[in-house]
Amino acid sequence: MAMDRRSDEEIVRGLDDLERVAALGRDIPALSRLWSEDFVVNAPNNQVVSGKNTVLATFVEAGIIDFSSFERQIEFVRKDHPFVVLMGLEIIVPLTTTPGAGLAAGQRVTRRFTNIWKNEGDTWRLAIRHANVFAGI
Repeated sequence: MAMDRRSDEEIVRGLDDLERVAALGRDIPALSRLWSEDFVVNAPNNQVVSGKNTVLATFVEAGIIDFSSFERQIEFVRKDHPFVVLMGLEIIVPLTTTPGAGLAAGQRVTRRFTNIWKNEGDTWRLAIRHANVFAGI
């Protein structure tokens, strides 16, 4: 097996983009591979959800994560072993209206995010995520 010579930051940036694409496509198998078993989300609807399967059920399977577009701009990266922290800006456009999550179909939503990736043996997995709606843009 060839050794991956990319830095941990480069690897995590790539995985973070795969996670964004998987969320956009509601790709549950990909999200399951990318998320830690103990994944915790502090979501824009002020709900904290813990556990990969619970997060999948609460947000993906329930249709809250259902976007026509999803952009992510990473503005800050820091490695603090065994974690890599990413912070930045996201812009989503929901396909459906979900009043409980404050989402309206077709309405652009700008939010700030923090994704914390954890080294879990031979790979990195998203362990903790926080996102909040940012009305300033």
